[in-house]
Amino acid sequence: MDSFGDSSMALRSSEWLCGVVTLVCVMGTSPVVFGDEAKRPNVILVMADDLGYAQTGYFEHPLLKTPELDRLASGGLRLDRFYAASAVCSPTRASVLTGRSPERTGVPSHGHALRHQERSIATAIRKAGYVTGHFGKWHLNGLRGPGVPVLGEDRFHPGRFGFDVWLSVTNFFDRDPLMSRRGKFEAFEGDSSEVIVEEALDFASRSARSQQPFFAVVWYGTPHSPFVASDDDMQALVDAGGDADEKAKLQKIVDGMDDESRNHYGELVAMDRSLGTLRAGLERLRVLDNTLIWFCSDNGGLSGIEPSTTAPLRGHKSQLYEGGLRVPCVLHWPDQIQAGRISRVPACATDIAPTLVDLLDLPDDSLIKPVDGISLLPLIQGVGEAVVSLREKPIGFRFRGNSAVVDNRWKLIRETRKQKGKSVTSEQLYQLDEDVSESKDVTGDYPEIATRLSEWLAEWNDSVDDSVSGLDYPEGSVNPDHAEPKFWADDSRYEVFLDEWRERPEYQSFLKTRLGK
Repeated sequence: MDSFGDSSMALRSSEWLCGVVTLVCVMGTSPVVFGDEAKRPNVILVMADDLGYAQTGYFEHPLLKTPELDRLASGGLRLDRFYAASAVCSPTRASVLTGRSPERTGVPSHGHALRHQERSIATAIRKAGYVTGHFGKWHLNGLRGPGVPVLGEDRFHPGRFGFDVWLSVTNFFDRDPLMSRRGKFEAFEGDSSEVIVEEALDFASRSARSQQPFFAVVWYGTPHSPFVASDDDMQALVDAGGDADEKAKLQKIVDGMDDESRNHYGELVAMDRSLGTLRAGLERLRVLDNTLIWFCSDNGGLSGIEPSTTAPLRGHKSQLYEGGLRVPCVLHWPDQIQAGRISRVPACATDIAPTLVDLLDLPDDSLIKPVDGISLLPLIQGVGEAVVSLREKPIGFRFRGNSAVVDNRWKLIRETRKQKGKSVTSEQLYQLDEDVSESKDVTGDYPEIATRLSEWLAEWNDSVDDSVSGLDYPEGSVNPDHAEPKFWADDSRYEVFLDEWRERPEYQSFLKTRLGK
């Protein structure tokens, strides 16, 4: 087990070894070799929406219990230094599909459309003989606002990026969701997490019957605002206590929370339960052992929610501090992953696509280059004796004019601010193994490290700028008809639905604001 001892919270600096992180591997490990198609592994990518790094039971959150996520973690591999590709949602989702830093793909922030010129991992996997499905939040078609069903004529719907089957909404969604099944609108009842997991299991069942391997993307709308949980799920926060004393302690916490926080955490009770439904369903279909489940979040946790979603990390969603980027991550695959492993090797959502290319032996040209991620297959297959290792390739981030690089124990953040009409750039260096809360800028103590990372970041930013302008594509430019982000209420194709949707709780305030009525 590649752990640093006590796993409770796994964040405190006393648990870190200076300058090293652990990577379990076996010398001479050979690639996974699959025989007939029925034996090829199924893959399910599960992503929460705004789940913070601290919001797991295995990190001993003061309120939230996540028994089903903990069960997946104890039966597989925890990546405790896993980063979203960006500080908000759409960019990370673009990186999951492409293996590239999100600005390269045309998705610098939320509500931007993924460029058609990009190559999606779903397309590559489908060409390899898999059936592919997307369930839940999409948010890669250039539409902003609360999630609405994706139109069948949308030029950027999931089917355009390699998904045979899709039941999708444009953005975040909540209880009793209204969704789109390949362009046909359907209304559902119940918690949104449970709705899409049941749909994904139906998809898996049909795939199993046809003995065709499947690739499923399950993107929750939880725990993104607005927060709407059932009374039973909010009560379950207290009922999860192991004895009367613990229940009383949890009740005191709940009594001190505002309604938004209670509903936020209630949603997470349902989301965790849906992970148990997913696991049990795959076991019932007899495909659990041969299915890789990869769970993570799209960005760091939210501010204003109590108890904290990110403590002791600094920052939150929309920031390049650890709280805005570092997220929970669990991989579960009984056939290949040794149970109970914990790794603190830095990894990122950009690594997902190149890992699948490596794992499934897909063609080298499956993804547009340059690819920012690396294959984590050696980490996934690691067993036995732990060895000290470092990530060889730094991880770069860009968001709203700022950028950062994580290089094992080091992190450099470059910020640009306007002062007296001029752009002023400053840099901060943090030693994460000793200062996980990023409280002390150590640039003055390690000037050579700061210079090296600053130079790397400058070169990487230049490369991303080239990608933004389209130089990675055969045409050498971005398609002129690429969509610009806009609110769906301003899209004439949705005009026919506006009167009908005014009374739906998830759209009321949004439509009142957008339409001025």
